This record gives sequence, C-alpha cells and structure tokens, in this order.
Amino acid sequence: MAKKIKTSSQFVCSDCGFESVSWYGKCPNCGLWNTMVEFKVSKNQKPLLRPANGGISAGQAVKLSEIKTSVSGRLSTGIGELDRVLGGGFVPGEVVLLAGEPGVGKSTLLLGLQNNLIVYVSGEESPDQLKVRADRWGIKKDNLLILSETQIEKVIDTVIEIKPEMVVIDSIQTVWSDEIEGSPGSIGQVKYCTQKLIELAKKTGISVILVGQINKEGEIAGPMMLNHMVDCVLFLEGERFADLRLLRGLKNRFGPTDETGVFKMTDKGMEEVNNPSEIFMGARLDSPSSARQGAVAACILEGTRPVLVEIQALVTVSFTAIPRRVALGVDYNRLVLLSSVLQKVLNLPLYNQDIFVKIGGGFKVSEPAGDLGICLAILSSFKARPVKPQTCVFGEVGLLGEIRRVNGEEKRIKEAKKLGFINILSSSNTSELSEAVKFLEK
Repeated sequence: MAKKIKTSSQFVCSDCGFESVSWYGKCPNCGLWNTMVEFKVSKNQKPLLRPANGGISAGQAVKLSEIKTSVSGRLSTGIGELDRVLGGGFVPGEVVLLAGEPGVGKSTLLLGLQNNLIVYVSGEESPDQLKVRADRWGIKKDNLLILSETQIEKVIDTVIEIKPEMVVIDSIQTVWSDEIEGSPGSIGQVKYCTQKLIELAKKTGISVILVGQINKEGEIAGPMMLNHMVDCVLFLEGERFADLRLLRGLKNRFGPTDETGVFKMTDKGMEEVNNPSEIFMGARLDSPSSARQGAVAACILEGTRPVLVEIQALVTVSFTAIPRRVALGVDYNRLVLLSSVLQKVLNLPLYNQDIFVKIGGGFKVSEPAGDLGICLAILSSFKARPVKPQTCVFGEVGLLGEIRRVNGEEKRIKEAKKLGFINILSSSNTSELSEAVKFLEK
C-alpha cells in the first residue's frame, strides 16, 4: 500500500509574496484585498541533494579556520559589464536571480555568455525560436545546449549528466514539480523549484542563473523569500523604446552592490558600452567647448564609475495659479527643494516661474552630487546666460546655499579632464552657491 503523503496548507499573497498559515481578506503586508492564495506543501519532502559542506559531517560544529574551502577562481562570462557587476565573474556554485521587465533584454544578454559549457533551459521559447534569434544576432556557439524541459526533476537529472559550468533557467516561473500542488509560476512551485536548484548548485559547484519576472509594481514576482534564497540579485532596467540598458546589483554575497553595467540594445543583440558618457552626453561630448543656455555637464558616480551627463533646465513665466515643477530623471522633491534654495539664497523670483529639468540620454540622477548641476542649469536658463565652455560641475547643495564635498572628487575631476572639460566647479574651489554665478557667460 502506497504511503500517504501528508500535506499542510499555507496562504501566500499573490502580489507581494507574504506568507501566513491563515487566510486574510486583506494582505497585512501590502494592503491589497483578495490576494491571499492557498497552496499545499508536502510534509514528506526530502532534500534532493545535500549541499557541499567542506568535508564536515552534518550537525558537527567546527572552527571556522578548520573548514576546507573548495571554491576555485571566478568564471568569467566573456561580457565585461556583466563581470563588473558580479565582481569579476561567477563564483562556482553561485545562484543568481536576473529580473527585469518583459522585452528589456534578459534572454538577449544571457545568450551572449561565453562560458565553456552552458545548459540553457528554455520554458518560454522553443529551441527553433531561440535559434532564429541567435542567427539574427550572429551568435554561433557549440558550447550552448538548449533544453526544452520545464519539470524540475528532469532538468536536474539532465544537468547532473552533462555537468556544465553554468545553467540558465528561463524563467523560474515556468518550471514546476509534481511534488507541489499548483500551476507553474505559483508561489509554492517557485519556492520549491528554486530550493532544488540551490541544492544542485551548492552540491555540484555549477553556477545557476534564474530569470525572474516582475509584477505590475515593478518588483520581482514570486515569494519574498526568493531574494533571500539566492546569492545574487541583478536587475536589468531600461525603457523598452530606448536603446540604453542598465544592469544593477541589488544583492551580492560575493561581490559589490554599487556597480552598474551599461549596455546598448542593437540589431546585433546586447552590446557593452565602455564609455557611458558617450550616450548620456551625446553630441555635447564631441564639442565640450560649446555652450547653451540651461545646459550643464555634470559628473555623476554610477557605482564606482564616473559618468558625465547633461542636465537641462527650462525656466519660463508661469500662466497658472500654481507654477509647475517638472522633473525627468531627477527626484521631484529634490527639484522643489533646490528651487527654494535658489529663491532664498540668490533672491531669484522663481515663485512665478515654471521649471522643467531633464537628464539627457534617459539617465536618472539620484546622488546628491547632481545638486550643483541642477542649480546651475536653472540659473543659466533663468538669466539667459550659458555656462562657460568646457565646464563640468558636481557637488551637494545644502539648505543654506553651501556647496558640500561628495565622494570620489578626484576620480570625477580626472574623468572630466580626460573628456576635455578644463573648468571644474565643485566644493574644492567654490564653497557657496552664490559664487557659482561666475561660471556663467557675461
């Protein structure tokens, strides 16, 4: 007689992944109604593979210095920008979650991996469709094996037999197991399949990349625990109708989280951008001596990399009761704050002016070093006086109008001078916002 499988019920929010043993009409975490979904978990489940433990028997406590490590060198992906974000490549046995909006280029990026042997598990496209895309981009590799299978047990058996360097699961929402009730993509299936793939990676040393989907709020779909289970979380972002793609590290147990990879989507696939300033500055980079009203070159740190961007501002007389403040690529509250500082410190009558600020190339400035560039661009547009040619600015602006020092000043100055900007406006040569007026043409 077959042994009866014992199951227990859990309720999981389909939007944020909040888990509970009881049902709620309103999710306690995200506040949405009717999102708690029941799924059953088997109590008889056993680990498929025991993770590698450095030769130590299970349950034995040992000194940290006595643990034998088997981690070899990192595995380079052959994609410089991806290696930068990872911290030099994949660590053997690392599990990485790559998420992004549909159509942003996640599969395109992974098809360009240059490792020795890769198993690409495709649950969203057929092998024929992948071959058409690869031919269109000129990708011809014998090291890339396509596996059209979504049952996790069969996927793991195939991977153990082939023994590749890396496995790509595209996507984690399409794989499933008959050990868990629910359709592919459900909370229970995603959690269970991810755990089995983590056990596979830790036991065999094979690096695993999970492609994840995002929900309507722009957050990674699936249980909240998914981000905690994996070793690294990468997010690929960019406008669908623009060429620029930014790869950011949200979590990385084996490397930095402040690095950003820059790519450009072309007809030949995803191409690296070694000099991001070329995209964000455009034609301005070819002629740094040119000057226009309301346009300022600013140096921003994206991770540890200095990037030059063009900050544009337009100040016009307002014909509405409440003047408008419009920010694209800049936080709205930061724009309102800096406008108030300009009005108070420099006595600018901005109370009856519409102010529009935009970052060229679709870049988003979030660090305080962009404050001085925003202020100078607004000042230039309001006074109808362009900034002096070959000028690059960066610095944080305080509420009293003081210019504060920011991280990496020497690195920013070096990058700006390398690109032809000889007039540097920062806290090193200017302490007050009122002194920045001297960098405007007369």
